[in-house]
Amino acid sequence: MKAAIEEFLDSFHLRDKLNETKVIQSWEKVVGQMVAKNTSQLHIRKRVLFVKVNSAALRNELLFARQKIIQALNREAGGTIIDEIVLN
Repeated sequence: MKAAIEEFLDSFHLRDKLNETKVIQSWEKVVGQMVAKNTSQLHIRKRVLFVKVNSAALRNELLFARQKIIQALNREAGGTIIDEIVLN
């Protein structure tokens, strides 16, 4: 059964979307509830995670921690899914 699901994901190129969903779902776990409440509109395009941030102070804090966040999100997703985070 597992092999059939793996083949299905690969044949319809759904594995990337599944991994991207894992990254987005891991956001709150990685950054914490307070940060997650003040961020929105997470989406991934071409291995870049785009995040809307509600305050300039929080944006600056996230910029400093960007590499650690990328590593933690990729670890949660089980592979290198994102290479960069853009904070809007």
